[in-house]
Amino acid sequence: MSEGQFKFTGTLAVVGGGRMGEAIAKGLLSAEAILPEHIVIAEPVAERRKTLEAAHGVGCVATGAEAVRDADVVVIAVKPQVIDDVVAGLAADVGDALVVSIAAGISCARLESLLPSGTPVVRVMPNTPAMVGAGMAVVSGGTEATAEHVGLVRELFALLGKAVVLNERYQDAATAISGSGPAYVALFVDALARAGVAQGLSREIAQQLAIQTVRGTADLLEHTGVHPEELVDGVASPGGTTIAAVEELESGGFRASVAKAVAAAVARAKELGS
Repeated sequence: MSEGQFKFTGTLAVVGGGRMGEAIAKGLLSAEAILPEHIVIAEPVAERRKTLEAAHGVGCVATGAEAVRDADVVVIAVKPQVIDDVVAGLAADVGDALVVSIAAGISCARLESLLPSGTPVVRVMPNTPAMVGAGMAVVSGGTEATAEHVGLVRELFALLGKAVVLNERYQDAATAISGSGPAYVALFVDALARAGVAQGLSREIAQQLAIQTVRGTADLLEHTGVHPEELVDGVASPGGTTIAAVEELESGGFRASVAKAVAAAVARAKELGS
């Protein structure tokens, strides 16, 4: 779950108590990297605040301005469509905090323009597997962020799975692959399971087979370093079942469809950013 014994001794404010905001807080608490009393979550819905407080023992407030006061790190975990208003609403109270945004398509420069001059900003694209400690996060620093700021954020998000540092110009591409990627994988798992049901398997068994096959294949690729094409060739015996299936996928434009999906996600990220 975690890389080393990283501990965060400061105060963390999470602005947005949705799935990703909760996943970040929960992951850091599960890794014992921070104490519950050092986390405050801003969440406008009263019932949701009660749920978060009961589940994690963290403090919850109604507004971002309340949450960021005295915080050392502020994580903005809201949708790109509302981030301008949210950041403008807390800018006067952010003080010397390091600001981290997980909003797709929103550049560090855009956030810097909404915050007091000199505020360090780091942009991160996490993904939903962070909810179970298996996330993938891409970290990029803005013009005011130092290497130490970027390193701290990488350490924090590595506790939720894995994290890499990239130049910000690659963020939209990373968003399209790892940020949106869980949806592509889930869609493939569902298609594979449904196909199994069509061939007579129960839904429960078909889905179990599909999930474990995806998980095992990912582990195999990572641990052996084998190129995906080599793995395909190794499984696809001449004249066998796998090559017949692979040829059918190729004839249906499988790879081309994936490439188009990624390109569409990149284009949408750029739209959100503008």
